[in-house]
Amino acid sequence: MGKKLYKCRREGKIDGVCAGVAKFFGIDVTLVRLIWMCSILFGGTGIVLYIVCMIVMPREPREDFFDGGDGN
Repeated sequence: MGKKLYKCRREGKIDGVCAGVAKFFGIDVTLVRLIWMCSILFGGTGIVLYIVCMIVMPREPREDFFDGGDGN
């Protein structure tokens, strides 16, 4: 089964969209946030895209969120 794009529960600042995109592509979340902020400041379309992603992207499943470890 292929990769799926989810909003990230752990590293999210607002809704986890940038963290989910970073996890999907395997890049640093800070880089994604900087690119997204530049698209908002210099083009304006980034805010609309972010809101659409907040609505459309599903939240990461709970089984992926928890490590399943003993808490150590």
